[in-house]
Amino acid sequence: MKAIVRDTYGPPEVLRLDEVQRPAPGAGEVLVRVHAASANAGDWHLLRGTPFPFRLVEGLLRPKHRIIGTDIAGRVEAVGPHVSQFQPGDEVFGELSRSGFGGYAEYVAVPEIRLATKPTDISFEEAAAVPTSGLTALQGLRKGKIWKGQKVLVHGAAGGVGTFAVQLAKAFGTEVTAVCGRRSVDVVRSVGADIVLDCMTDDFAQSDQVRFDPGRQWRSDDLGLQAWAESERCLRQCAAVPIGSCPHALFLGPLLSFGDQKFGNLLMRPNQPDLVLLKDLIERGKVRPVIERRYTLGDVPDAVRHIEEGHARGKLVIRVEPT
Repeated sequence: MKAIVRDTYGPPEVLRLDEVQRPAPGAGEVLVRVHAASANAGDWHLLRGTPFPFRLVEGLLRPKHRIIGTDIAGRVEAVGPHVSQFQPGDEVFGELSRSGFGGYAEYVAVPEIRLATKPTDISFEEAAAVPTSGLTALQGLRKGKIWKGQKVLVHGAAGGVGTFAVQLAKAFGTEVTAVCGRRSVDVVRSVGADIVLDCMTDDFAQSDQVRFDPGRQWRSDDLGLQAWAESERCLRQCAAVPIGSCPHALFLGPLLSFGDQKFGNLLMRPNQPDLVLLKDLIERGKVRPVIERRYTLGDVPDAVRHIEEGHARGKLVIRVEPT
């Protein structure tokens, strides 16, 4: 089969399209013919081996996993022993970060507990855009303990996680203020944000008309130390807490926390019930994936490079065409 492989840590240029052995499903595993995958910020962290703690799990000098890629959507090709939920021909989607990665390939063997039935009435490409970003947004908002009628602030609202966070917060009955770049205002407004602020011209930390409930500030993506300082200023005025998958929170969270307000880092945990919940919300029309660009399997290095530059609007998806 064709797959994107790497043999060392480094920039996207270390990735290459190669012919590799097709995997066979083991006990409790499903062999999926991948129709689409999607790129995530974790790809370039995993690719470069940064921050350094990544290497304590992935390998100090050489990466353990040659094929990266966490999000997939496709059809079940075969099932291993003791698989009870799926059969050949089923359309599925899933998240592979806790099961060896391998999404950037024509086939991947996945534990059945990492998959769910693909939402109806959306394409494989749209389904592949959901798992990592959708789960991160869902679990982050859940950690913030939001409830109907609250006011929520979403930073980095135009990115993959941000577009899901806005929609999920609205689905849960909150009032959402979203912060994004000027070129993304229309995209963020289209996914349902009540108020959209331009991060370059609108100072949400000083605004008298924008206030947020305690514990309901969400940051997606790595926006830098300046943005963290602005959040800290906003928190002192608004009593809101940012939670997200930002390296600054991982290392500086204890220093930036004060009183009952805590900066923290969210480590998304893939699980089947949350995938099913996202599937149900999509089928009910409450959530829809936002796709900025589409790539072929051979163009994965370009997709990862675009993610690393930090200006993606919505998701980048990879079409995996049959050879």
